[in-house]
Amino acid sequence: MNLKERIIRQIEASGPISVADYMAMCLFDRDVGYYTTREPFGKDGDFITAPEISQMFGELIGVWCVNAWRALGAPASFVLCEMGPGRGTLMQDLLRAAGKLSPQFAAAAKIHMVEISDRLRSVQQEKLAAHAERITWTETLGEVADGPLLLIANELFDAIPSRQYVKTNGRFVERMIVADPAGRLFFAAGSGSIEAALLPAGSDVAPEGSIFEIAPARSALMQEIAMRLRKQRGAALLFDYGHLQPGFGDTLQALSRHESVDVLHIPGAADLTTHVDFHSLAQAARHEGCKTNAMTQGDFLIAMGILDRAGALGRDKSPEFQERIRADVERLAGPDQMGTLFKVLCVADVATHTFPFERSEAGTQGN
Repeated sequence: MNLKERIIRQIEASGPISVADYMAMCLFDRDVGYYTTREPFGKDGDFITAPEISQMFGELIGVWCVNAWRALGAPASFVLCEMGPGRGTLMQDLLRAAGKLSPQFAAAAKIHMVEISDRLRSVQQEKLAAHAERITWTETLGEVADGPLLLIANELFDAIPSRQYVKTNGRFVERMIVADPAGRLFFAAGSGSIEAALLPAGSDVAPEGSIFEIAPARSALMQEIAMRLRKQRGAALLFDYGHLQPGFGDTLQALSRHESVDVLHIPGAADLTTHVDFHSLAQAARHEGCKTNAMTQGDFLIAMGILDRAGALGRDKSPEFQERIRADVERLAGPDQMGTLFKVLCVADVATHTFPFERSEAGTQGN
C-alpha cells in the first residue's frame, strides 16, 4: 500500500486530516516518507541548498562561528551543532574555514549533528569521514552535550509541519484534507477555529478565502534552542526562506526535480514546505530570555565578506571559473534570487555579541 492509499484509509477511518499531519506523513513516515527514503539535494535531486551552490556559504558561516566563539570568551570546550545537516557539505566547509582561521577553535569544538534520517546520516558520515572521531550524531537537541553552544541550521524550520486556517463565512477555521469517493485528495474547511489573539492584525478585514499559517512545532523547537542558549550561553544562526512580519497567504508548496508540483498529487514523492514566520520564531526565543536579530541572507553574506572571498577564489583563474563564482555570489546574495527571499535569524544569550547583527542591524531587533 502506497502512502496516498494509507492517507485515504486514515481519512475514511478517522475523518479529515490537518495540513500539519499531512506534511508530517509525507516528509517523515519511516517507510515511505520523503526525507527517509529519497535523495532530495543537489542537481540530481529535487532542490539545491545554499551549501551545495558554493563553498563560500559554509566558509563564511565558519568565520561567523569563530567570531561568536571569541565573543563567548573563547571557551576551551564548547559544542558546535548543526541541525538538519543535509549531506554534510555546510559542516565540511565550515570546519575547513574555521580551522584555518583559528586552530584553537577547531581544537575546542565538540561537534554534534542532529539528524533523524538514517540514510542522510550515512551520507554525512561519508562526507565528514576525516572528522569522524570528533563528531557525535543524535536525533534530538536534547541529546546534545552540555556546554556553551554554537548552533547552525539551514532550511530546517521550513520542513517542520505547519497548520493552515482559512477564512470561511467570516471566521478562520482549520484547513483540512479530505478524500472523495474516487480517491482524490482535496482541501476543505474544517470546523476547528483559532484564537483571535493568534491572528495577525487585519484579520477582520481579510477577504474570504484568506489563509493564515501557524507552526506551533517550530515555535516549540525555537523555545528549546533559546532555553539552552540562555542557560548555558551561546548563539544560533538560522537560515530559511520566509518573512520577517506575520501576514496572510498560502505558502504550502511541493517541489520535485526543481519544479513546483501539486502538493496533493503523489504524497511522499515531493518536498513539502511552507515559508517560515521569523517574527514568531523571534517571539518564542525572546520569551525564553534570549535576544534576537534578523536580516536577509544577502545582507549577511555581504557583511561577512562574500565579495572578498569570491575575489580570492577567482584570482588567477580562467574567465569561465570567475564567471561561475560571480554567478554563485549572485544566486546566494542577489536580491532577485536567494539574497532577499532567504532570511537569517540570530538568537543569542544577552551577553554574547553577534557580529554582524549588532553592528548595523539594530533597526531589525525583534523582527
